[in-house]
Amino acid sequence: MPMQIDSLLEIVVAALDEGKGRDVKIIDLRGKTAIADFFVIASGTSDRHVRSLAGGVEASAKAHALHPFGLEGEDSGEWVVVDLGDVVVHVMKPPVREFYQLEKLWAETFPAAA
Repeated sequence: MPMQIDSLLEIVVAALDEGKGRDVKIIDLRGKTAIADFFVIASGTSDRHVRSLAGGVEASAKAHALHPFGLEGEDSGEWVVVDLGDVVVHVMKPPVREFYQLEKLWAETFPAAA
C-alpha cells in the first residue's frame, strides 16, 4: 500500500528540520503538473550542509521503506534534488535559491484561485 502524501511530507519536513534546514517551503502542485504533487524547498548554509540535508531526506525515506527515484546534484552541493515521486525535494544554497526563485516561478505560473 503506498504511503499517504501527508505522511511523506511529514517525513521530509522532519528530516530537513533535524538537519537544521532553513526556510522550508511546501508548494502544492496537485492538478498543476504531472511532475509531482508537491515540491519541498529548503536552504542549506554551505555545499556540505546542502548535501547533508539531502542525504538526511534520503536516509529518512529509506528508513520508512521508501526508495528515492533519484538524487541529483550531490557533486556540486549547490542544488540537490531528491525525487520521491509524489514529492520532489529541492535543497539549495541561498544564492542559487534566490537566482532560480522556484517558489515565485510556480506561484506565477499557477496563481491561486481568487
